[in-house]
Amino acid sequence: MSEFLALHSSTSKLLRALVERSVRPHGLYPGQDLVLGVLWDNDGRTPGEVAAALHVTTPTIVKMADRMTESGLLVRRRDAEDRRLVRLWLTDKARSLRESIEDSRESLESLVTADLTESERRCLLTALGKVNRSAAQLLDDPRKP
Repeated sequence: MSEFLALHSSTSKLLRALVERSVRPHGLYPGQDLVLGVLWDNDGRTPGEVAAALHVTTPTIVKMADRMTESGLLVRRRDAEDRRLVRLWLTDKARSLRESIEDSRESLESLVTADLTESERRCLLTALGKVNRSAAQLLDDPRKP
């Protein structure tokens, strides 16, 4: 296996487990913090818009939204102009989690990058940003692997 892909996969799994551990005390399941993040930036998106922003399928977001609605984090409302569309809206409960979730993520980021110099950290973010953009472009092009 490619050294990069193996290391990235292992790192992603470890980071996901750490994020999961950090969001559980807030009553969240894995990935729900990412849905909240998208809606904190732009509340009232459709499940399809949230899915596109997170590079997942719409059914994945619909299932997450079901659970988040049941736990009082989201409400669904029909779009005022196009009644076929459903939009996801944050509740006060979800809005109240923003600061603590963002603080938790920043703290985790500081901990996992503590052994990096500031220059290494900037280089890592630059390189990951480039890899992310390339991967997103490949995913958007059905002719590519």
